[in-house]
Amino acid sequence: MDRRSRPAAPSGDESQNIYRIPPYFYIHVLDQNTNMTRVEIGPKTFIRQDNEKVIVGPEKMITVPPRHYCIVENPVVRDDDSRPVFDELGQVKLRHADQEIRLAQDPFPLYPGELLKQVVTGLKVVTANTALRLRAILDFDDDDDGEKHVAGDEWLFEGPGTYIPRKEVVVEETIRATVIKANQAIKLRARKETQDRSGNDRVTGEEWLVKQIGAYLPGAYEEVVDIVDAYVLTEKVALHMRATKTFKDIKDVVRKTGEEWLICFEDTEAHIPDVYEEVVGVVKITTLTNRQYCVILDPVGSDGKPQLGQKRLVRGEKSFFLQPGEKLESGIQNVYVLGEDEGLILRATQAFADDDAKKERLPGDRWMIRGPSEYIPPVEVEVVTKRKAIPLDENEGVYVRDTKTGKVRAMVGATYMLTQDEELWAKELPPAVEKLLQQARDPLADRSDRSGKAVCCSCDPPALSILIYY
Repeated sequence: MDRRSRPAAPSGDESQNIYRIPPYFYIHVLDQNTNMTRVEIGPKTFIRQDNEKVIVGPEKMITVPPRHYCIVENPVVRDDDSRPVFDELGQVKLRHADQEIRLAQDPFPLYPGELLKQVVTGLKVVTANTALRLRAILDFDDDDDGEKHVAGDEWLFEGPGTYIPRKEVVVEETIRATVIKANQAIKLRARKETQDRSGNDRVTGEEWLVKQIGAYLPGAYEEVVDIVDAYVLTEKVALHMRATKTFKDIKDVVRKTGEEWLICFEDTEAHIPDVYEEVVGVVKITTLTNRQYCVILDPVGSDGKPQLGQKRLVRGEKSFFLQPGEKLESGIQNVYVLGEDEGLILRATQAFADDDAKKERLPGDRWMIRGPSEYIPPVEVEVVTKRKAIPLDENEGVYVRDTKTGKVRAMVGATYMLTQDEELWAKELPPAVEKLLQQARDPLADRSDRSGKAVCCSCDPPALSILIYY
């Protein structure tokens, strides 16, 4: 209940002259001649004079038990012996617009002009791993830590302990410690220039990580931005990282803004991204068997920089991670396995030394390799097509044209494989011949027909086959 010393009707009417004041009660008496108000404290019997008026009471005194407090506004001025000070007219002196926090003590009355701003309230107990963020509203010297605080300063009262309030200080909020688990960290941001718990100076807006396992209580000018979980790495996955600002990573390597790199299992088993790192993605390992190969575009060199426009051939059996900026030209490809009747037509895209043929190849050169063999094309070579030998019976044949000279020749009755400078040639037939070929008549059974039938001696299209007239 808020007890305020304001003019109020007395408990009895004005005709009441005798007031019996019990112990630990008091009344306010107004002398109407001098217009001064005094306090009468029980136990006593008060006889009212004609020029006096009881304006408050009997009221019970304020009792503050242990571990409690109350706030009195406009408190009385006290001397060195804690007794109220009166002026020359006998009126008690007040500290107007001031406040006083009173702790456990004997019951006391409210003098005229005093107001009970806050009723009796229990003191705040601050438990372990919690703290009160305090802010000074007046300049004062703290006797507990010997520091001088100015209005606007903020600091923490850390538990366990009991907080004793002061009139110069207000409680902003209760801060609870954040528990940091294994493979976790908390990201903090400085609200003002401050010094963290490790003694490092921080500027306004700066962010940093705390990775030490346990409970962490942020400072007065620190705020928890986020709880960061670690990425667990294995031998089959890696992290693709990008720097959002120039900084020095955990290996003391300076990373420039926008730089990208990989963090693998060999570097660390679990990685917590720094405040200036962002995870672009999780990269899976690329595995090649002994029958596979791949071509990497824009490979990263030994200096860690991408070699734009270059290519690198990787042969299996091997496992590796694609570095940032690298990509596979045509994915994972199988090794060319050529049989005795197979071959590959190759073309050079740039000059290089052909170790197999022991000669220099120029851009645009075409050549052919024959089986049986295995072949993996270098980065300077592209595979134009794969050729297979054409088996021909003694009554079968094909037209072959040399692409360099334009000469056409017939190959009959032998197995033949086109070279890199040859192609099958389609012979244009007269309409009458094509009509006879479409009839598919047997040349022996229909021999009595003297119309000069033509027989197609191959399963290929008629225009590509040798025609034999009977």
